[in-house]
Amino acid sequence: MSFPPSGAFAPSPLARPPPARTITPSPLAPPPPSGTITPSPLAPRSPLGAAPSPFIAFAPNISPGYSSHSDQGNIGRLVGIIVAAICGTLLTFGIFFAIRRRCRRPGRQRGLDVDASPPINKKKVDAPPMEKFLQEMAKEKPVGFTAQQLRAFTGNYSTRLGSGGFGVVYKGQFSDGVKIAVKVLEKSSEKTAEKQFMAEVGTIGRTYHINLVRLYGFCYDKKMSALVYEFMENGSLDKYLFGERDTIEWEKLHEIAIGTAKGIAYLHEECQQRIIHYDIKPANILLDANFLPKVADFGLAKLYNRDLSHVSNTEYRGTPGYSAPECFMKNLPTTYKCDVYSFGMVLFEIVGRRKNTIMSSPESLDWFPKHVWENYEKGELIEMTKTCGIEEKYSENAERMSMVALWCVQDSPEVRPPMSVVVKMLEGGVDIMPPPKPFQYLYSMEMNLLNPRTTTTNSSFSSNEECNYYWYKETTPVMTKYEIQIASC
Repeated sequence: MSFPPSGAFAPSPLARPPPARTITPSPLAPPPPSGTITPSPLAPRSPLGAAPSPFIAFAPNISPGYSSHSDQGNIGRLVGIIVAAICGTLLTFGIFFAIRRRCRRPGRQRGLDVDASPPINKKKVDAPPMEKFLQEMAKEKPVGFTAQQLRAFTGNYSTRLGSGGFGVVYKGQFSDGVKIAVKVLEKSSEKTAEKQFMAEVGTIGRTYHINLVRLYGFCYDKKMSALVYEFMENGSLDKYLFGERDTIEWEKLHEIAIGTAKGIAYLHEECQQRIIHYDIKPANILLDANFLPKVADFGLAKLYNRDLSHVSNTEYRGTPGYSAPECFMKNLPTTYKCDVYSFGMVLFEIVGRRKNTIMSSPESLDWFPKHVWENYEKGELIEMTKTCGIEEKYSENAERMSMVALWCVQDSPEVRPPMSVVVKMLEGGVDIMPPPKPFQYLYSMEMNLLNPRTTTTNSSFSSNEECNYYWYKETTPVMTKYEIQIASC
């Protein structure tokens, strides 16, 4: 039996002969002319003679000279998608690591330099209060200055404005000509300076009112801590009340009293959080070039939520002679009304143009607020104001201010009017109701000294609920004597 040659197969007798011109040339055969395509025996023919389906492989049957623009476009798109995906992935990782690094390292915001610190173990305690405070205040209005900047602003601290227990105040100027006052706080091992710094920046740094001194910025580092305020041309009110050279006419003093009351009312009633100043006195009322008053020195100030009716007082706050009695009596809570009491003491000194207590004088036993109350009981307030050097045309305003002061210094905080009511009473247009007798705690102390067996059962501070008092009543316009004389002519 003979076999066909190797590589050849005998056709089946039942198979049809292959159609002519359908045999694919051998790979060793010479290539067809350039530009011609030999259809694959597996490729179906398009009914309209179009190009074969792109899903069929043409590589064995495409001549080297043939170029498919469609395939090149598909490959280009695929390469572009791959490159874009790689770039997007790299960009995403880059942003992620950048944000992570920034969260670990405090940045420099608004000129405040904060040293980077190593990552803190979660098991350890939190950062120190001052570090947290500085990071929070970097987002607020005050600007953080460097020690070098303050040295340049003040001309190496060449002009000294004053000093006190807190430190020294220097005059300075920004590069644009704006005058400033730089208060350099004394560094000590105690926490008092740090508390004062945080109190001032944390309270006045978050507020702005025309009757509050403006805080431009601060500086805090290991060597110094300082506060940068707007410069007040005319200094503090005390030098005009108690000094012999500089004086202010009564009309301007009346405006200063109203402006100061508006500033305190803003702290108590208009801020997002209630601010208690704790140290209202003439030395902390500054005057600008036009004698516009601005409340200053927030070193003892505190922020409180409005829903708190009172706060615990663990330490004495304020200045003797101006502080409310609850500020130095044990087991007594304090409220924002302690500022009302202090402001009442300031009003007494404005009326009398003297200190309420003059220790060097033999008349120091005649405490001026008590003297005002005694004259009020006798109906001689106007006569008293004349002895204080107030002109007759301003005597009614001085009488009104004295009555407001008597309301402000009531023993019980609930009886004292809020500062918004104080403003209304000082501005006029309302009738001030007769005030109760103040200083009951002083009289009870005198009774205890005279008769030690006597004990007071009813304390003037025993009220726990907010009382509704009528400090004034609305009035209808009343004609003055001068207007009546003109109308009768």
